[in-house]
Amino acid sequence: MGLPLQPYFLHNNCIIFEKKFHMKNVGVKNPSANLSYLGINARNVYWNLAQEELFESTIANGQGVLADSGALVVNTGKFTGRDPKNRFIVKDAYTNDVAWGDVNFPFDADTFDKLYDKVIAYFEDKDVWVQEGMACANPKYELKIRAITEFPWMAGFVHNMFMRPTHEQLITFSPEWTILNAPGFQADPEVDGTKAPNFAILNFTRKVVLIGGTGYTGEIKKGIFSALNYLLPKEEDVLTMHCSSNIGKDGDTAVFFGLSGTGKTTLSADPNRELIGDDEHGWSEEGVFNFEGGCYAKVIDLSAEKEPDIWAAIKHGAILENIGFLKGTRAVDFADTSITQNTRVSYPIYHIHNAAKPSMGGIPKNIFFLTADAFGVLPPISKLTPGQAMYHFISGYTAKVAGTEVGIVDPVATFSSCFGEPFLPHHPTVYAEMLGDKIRKFGVNVWLVNTGWVGGGFGVGHRISLKYTRAMITAAMQGELNNVEYVKHQVFGLEMPVACPNVPSELLNPRKSWEDASAYDTKANYLASIFIKNFSKFADKANDEIMNAAPKVVEFH
Repeated sequence: MGLPLQPYFLHNNCIIFEKKFHMKNVGVKNPSANLSYLGINARNVYWNLAQEELFESTIANGQGVLADSGALVVNTGKFTGRDPKNRFIVKDAYTNDVAWGDVNFPFDADTFDKLYDKVIAYFEDKDVWVQEGMACANPKYELKIRAITEFPWMAGFVHNMFMRPTHEQLITFSPEWTILNAPGFQADPEVDGTKAPNFAILNFTRKVVLIGGTGYTGEIKKGIFSALNYLLPKEEDVLTMHCSSNIGKDGDTAVFFGLSGTGKTTLSADPNRELIGDDEHGWSEEGVFNFEGGCYAKVIDLSAEKEPDIWAAIKHGAILENIGFLKGTRAVDFADTSITQNTRVSYPIYHIHNAAKPSMGGIPKNIFFLTADAFGVLPPISKLTPGQAMYHFISGYTAKVAGTEVGIVDPVATFSSCFGEPFLPHHPTVYAEMLGDKIRKFGVNVWLVNTGWVGGGFGVGHRISLKYTRAMITAAMQGELNNVEYVKHQVFGLEMPVACPNVPSELLNPRKSWEDASAYDTKANYLASIFIKNFSKFADKANDEIMNAAPKVVEFH
């Protein structure tokens, strides 16, 4: 039975295909629970279907097709990314310490209740899919989640991204948080208190993530991440982190922070180390643990050579979003950006051959802040004091270069607090001070690694070789940089090693790699001024140790 590759029509911002078919409910259902407790009177409720059944239902309903790899391919409709301007938190007595502002928009509790009731009514006489899972690999902090979705492939995303309960666990499953995901529902901003027809709202008192008007599945994942970012620091003294993490054969844990394009995924995927997780973690007194049961990776220009682990993970069970095919085939064209640059794949973490089981590690021995400095100023590797670690953690710096976004010609400095600003309900200094406390308590090494340019900025210098970056990270993890000589950067105050195994020494001090040292000094002062300006919005809540770690514009002679 052939299925169309192109949508039949667009309805409420979600792709709907012509063919319709409904599967028999063959999943595991908790006999003590049904959706009537929420007021949902659906036509059919499909409980915890296996991934194969969810794929079959998606294809039979005309909502997706299979690629030649066996992965399911879907189109998320109008929204191919998150919409941070339409993400809200209900403001009530419990959330009075949220850092309200451009990241966390308040939402009235009574208005939420009315919108919630509308979404409940929207499910009336519809087929819905219920998928249950857990967040947090450390059982001490486990969060049970029930997701109620409009489309089967969204239940498949939940299956991939959260930890999967056993058959026995499902029979008595009692959710702590509920995700209501209704992509076809459109809010009326004038009545419903939203800014647009689409919305994602967290209600900590009712323990609900309410999503409507968008088919982008990342709102599901980031809704729970945002909830954990508020709950774990507030209630459990657990530092939440937007990072990847791996563990060596000797049990040493490493953590990698970095914004898009800095090499976080590539550098944390080490064949000699097991992957704990690629995106969201907690750090407790026992160590690091993954929040998720899967990975949600970008696949633009993906190749087996660039990202062999992600390439191999795209097989049956994986879900590809918003990609195209090579003409006349079901072979994925990873270079196709006709729908979006933000093409994605979700897959369970067991698709990664060297994934740690369970997804946990000990106290980190090394932390790496990755930045692609397109100005060519920051050293390829430098060691940070606790104060500098907190300062650069709050800053969350990288740079965009020409070609990464429309309209960018020269390098542009980009900052995202704690390398995950859109998901932080608390003020960034809360997370930074927790980080500083743990660094001091456990004697953790923190490294700033520039995966960007040396010998000049973008267009003049060159991007540092991946093999040299890997060599520096390996040397740091093996303790080979612990007892070498260091020199201090004049502007940023960073401690730079004068030697590193398998790395040319002339690369280690960026000023020496430039032909014109005075031009370097000018650019270093320029970048320092950008850092200082960006950090001004945090200065009122930052302690003296953090403020004293800021770069300083220097008058060179």
